[in-house]
Amino acid sequence: MRYHLPADAVLDYKNFGLIQKYLNDRGKIVPRRITGISAKDQRKLVSAIKKARFLALLTTGRVRNRENRY
Repeated sequence: MRYHLPADAVLDYKNFGLIQKYLNDRGKIVPRRITGISAKDQRKLVSAIKKARFLALLTTGRVRNRENRY
């Protein structure tokens, strides 16, 4: 288990420090089988991440340079 969700953690879209721990370097959500958190907490986490992305508080992925397209 690589991750640990504190018991007093608030899974909210405004909690950037906690949310970013559960995103990989490309901005993808780390799956539950790797994080080891419960299914209920994973659903809350995913909805918080998606809400933060919708409000443009988080990036949706990596930013590509226009000159180096591939």
